[in-house]
Amino acid sequence: MTAAGITTAIAEAEASRSRLDFAKSAPKVFRAVIGFDAAARAGLDPALVELIQIRASHLNHCAYCLHMHTGDARKAGESEDRLHMVAVWREARHFFTPKEQAALALTEALTLVADAGVPDSVHAEAAAHFEEEELAHVIAVICTINTWNRVALATGKVAGTDERAG
Repeated sequence: MTAAGITTAIAEAEASRSRLDFAKSAPKVFRAVIGFDAAARAGLDPALVELIQIRASHLNHCAYCLHMHTGDARKAGESEDRLHMVAVWREARHFFTPKEQAALALTEALTLVADAGVPDSVHAEAAAHFEEEELAHVIAVICTINTWNRVALATGKVAGTDERAG
């Protein structure tokens, strides 16, 4: 599909979206999640935040957030090679630092918490790479992206749109 065709398809999908506008319908909740997200990011490397958000969005099948955060990562200077490898980071560890690998493993465990909890080994590896305050912020970022993924999926957000731009 051409770029013009994609733009048209995004506009048509957004025009046909019939689910509620979360920000408009629950503005206090929306602002609270934005505040939580901003507080979670404080002091963390923005590139690490984007890797976490991309991996959680893969796991949650959230195309809207995946599109948004891969775009944000590109704007922050992230390479295409690394962006393509996030979903398969375990098979492409050489693209990621040990600290990033620990964050990605923790992202998977916390995002899929119902499957097996957060194993002690995953927590210990993350704790070996992050100071306590930083680790708390990483956990908070994982929680916020999981919240945003669920909001986007529940409200039928359309990949390729970005309410932050408007």
